[in-house]
Amino acid sequence: MSSTPRTIPLSVVADTAASLEHASLEPGARQVAGDKIGRSPVEFAEAPVLRKPSWIRVRIPSGNAVQALKSKLRENRLVTVCEDASCPNIHECFSHGTATFMVMGDVCTRRCSFCDVAHGRPKPLDADEPSRLARTVADMGLKYVVITSVDRDDLRDGGAQHFVDCIRETRAASPGIRIEILTPDFRGKGRMERALSILAADPPDVFNHNIETVPDLYRNVRPGADYQWSLTLLQQFKAQHPDIPTKSGIMLGLGETMEQVQATLRDLRAHDVEMVTIGQYLQPSPAHHPLLRYWTPDEFKALEDYGYTLGFSHVASGPMVRSSYHADRQAAGLA
Repeated sequence: MSSTPRTIPLSVVADTAASLEHASLEPGARQVAGDKIGRSPVEFAEAPVLRKPSWIRVRIPSGNAVQALKSKLRENRLVTVCEDASCPNIHECFSHGTATFMVMGDVCTRRCSFCDVAHGRPKPLDADEPSRLARTVADMGLKYVVITSVDRDDLRDGGAQHFVDCIRETRAASPGIRIEILTPDFRGKGRMERALSILAADPPDVFNHNIETVPDLYRNVRPGADYQWSLTLLQQFKAQHPDIPTKSGIMLGLGETMEQVQATLRDLRAHDVEMVTIGQYLQPSPAHHPLLRYWTPDEFKALEDYGYTLGFSHVASGPMVRSSYHADRQAAGLA
């Protein structure tokens, strides 16, 4: 069941979008936590520190699997979003030999208030990164891999060609592997069209772009992004590739209501998104967007049930769910 799209104004920005206010930074210089958020045009209300409920628990496994995988990543000069975004599932995923690889560096041109990835002026793209990624994935024997990136508003194509290079190299090194890409929004005049045209040369097996939150919270949560732009990106990719699943993710605890989340799920379905992940926001540091509420497991289950009534093929909804958490299992029914 697909609902009728809501009419939400589309905001178009200049091709130099990410605001070149970071141009004075040295390439590769990192702004993190308060240094990053303090320079962002966001305003937070005072919020008390919430006691962590019993259902927010991360199991730390024993053994050397995590350290071994970290060593392999360092050896091949690769970055995982698991580490850089402080994902709570890092130990579980690493101990099972899986990871979501973050390409195009570890410095982002955006200053999203929820995100722990550093902001700054990125270094030029590393032309050898796709081959190193492919070699690492092959060495790990992965059957399913997620490739994501920082925002690269400094690039005319937003990094689309680098995604394609990574897809090609990885498929060549690991025949039969399934690849999911989790992309930025490619926001900017002509950039979405350019990026989609490039991705069409070697599309992934799953196309993922996170909507992140409800539209009323975008100004403080995703400054520099646009809700309708993200929906349009997902819909246009699906229109060009009807047989490739599209996916998105939402985090809860930033001040949204149940009704707003349900409306966002309806918007995603109305824009032909088939898979969705819903998880609990966990504040990376006191400088980041305040955590305003812990949603209960029952509420997550209610959203899962609601998602299926809308016609999503897969809904992963739970406190510890993240966009790429168990991504191979989420896509298993799509083979």
